[in-house]
Amino acid sequence: MAHPFFSRSLRLAPALLWLAAATTHAATPPAPAAAPASTPAGHVIAEIQVLPRPAGTADDRYRHVDAAIAVIQASGLRHEVHALGTVVEGPPEKIWPLLQAIHQATLASGAERTLSVIKVSSAAQPGGPTVEELVRKFRP
Repeated sequence: MAHPFFSRSLRLAPALLWLAAATTHAATPPAPAAAPASTPAGHVIAEIQVLPRPAGTADDRYRHVDAAIAVIQASGLRHEVHALGTVVEGPPEKIWPLLQAIHQATLASGAERTLSVIKVSSAAQPGGPTVEELVRKFRP
């Protein structure tokens, strides 16, 4: 027997899909023509969320998270700090060591332990999208 939440969700799914499609097409202006991508082969986009325990100290609530962000800022790579993670992009030979350094920075700052959630995207051929190209149409 299916859980009541899931059976209700399945009944609502077609209506929600229709609503999403109707509002997306009505409210979204046409996207401008994309400029040709100029990223090299292997260009990497990574998002990392660090979850140190504790997140900080009594005096500095997000000390360990801030230590991780400081490593990203010092890298010189293009990045965007968000509420639940940070996106960074660049060549793989810089991204992979950076992800490890970010994780280690939380421990070095005094966290008892840490968990890092990492998503990575790359392409074998040149011309993959940049973060800016992926999110441009959603920004004001």
